[in-house]
Amino acid sequence: MTQSLDGEIDGVHRSFWADARRRFVRNRLAVAGLALVGAISFLALFADVLAPFPYDHAYFDKVLLAPLQHPDHLLGTDEVGRDYLSRLIYGARTSLTVSLLVQALAVLIGVPVGALAGYFGGRLDFVVTRIIDVMTAFPSLLFAILIISVLEGGLATIIVALGITGWIGIARLTRAQFLTLREQEYALAARALGVPTRKIIFRDLLLNALTPILVAVSFGIPSTIFAEAGLSFIGLGINDPMASWGKMVGVSNAYVRIYWHLALFPTIAIALTMLGFSFLGDGLRDALDPKYDRP
Repeated sequence: MTQSLDGEIDGVHRSFWADARRRFVRNRLAVAGLALVGAISFLALFADVLAPFPYDHAYFDKVLLAPLQHPDHLLGTDEVGRDYLSRLIYGARTSLTVSLLVQALAVLIGVPVGALAGYFGGRLDFVVTRIIDVMTAFPSLLFAILIISVLEGGLATIIVALGITGWIGIARLTRAQFLTLREQEYALAARALGVPTRKIIFRDLLLNALTPILVAVSFGIPSTIFAEAGLSFIGLGINDPMASWGKMVGVSNAYVRIYWHLALFPTIAIALTMLGFSFLGDGLRDALDPKYDRP
């Protein structure tokens, strides 16, 4: 097998993304993760259509029904008579909304900060590195609890609280990538030709640093879901009546010995979601690595 300079293999041009797609499809766990993520995303997007009841509608004459005890409530009801299947479906929307917005906030903060520090170096890099070191010294979950305690709970507050600490890893990764990429021949040539710094940073270097950033985001999503569930479990996350898997598990503590389904179903939902994103992240990491080729 021979490969020419333009990347043509045996007469067939295969781009980087085509190779990445081939490697991803051959990874069965990655495909399974993508299917799980797709199914959960489908539930979140179409919760209003798929859920048999509104997530906040209480039937006080049907409190704490067991699964299959009533034909209208397949997974039973909670402590105030709300349909549990509906709340599970809407909980998918809450978890994905929080995780995606937190990762978007982390990217919006971390990528520019890390890119500028890594490209320019010097005093700017020193200041950014010290800020990252200081922020790393604080446990992220405890820092989020402090912010939520001051600003009170709610969807917006939990996104801000998790996003404030979530950018640190993205910034550190981006900085490390730019420290290496700025010394590559194409970057040196662009500077010698007088290409504007803005274009070098956000067009040439950022595109080459995009792969590890995408992988980091894919791994950050399940971590954010788990953090939101943990905060909601201790009563500092999503406020009632909005559905949240973590809050559903936390509220079930008082009833779990008898009404086992209250804790089991949201726990399974959290586990499947985290498993799906973990498999997807592993698959993206392997697929976007040109040196990796699964036999």
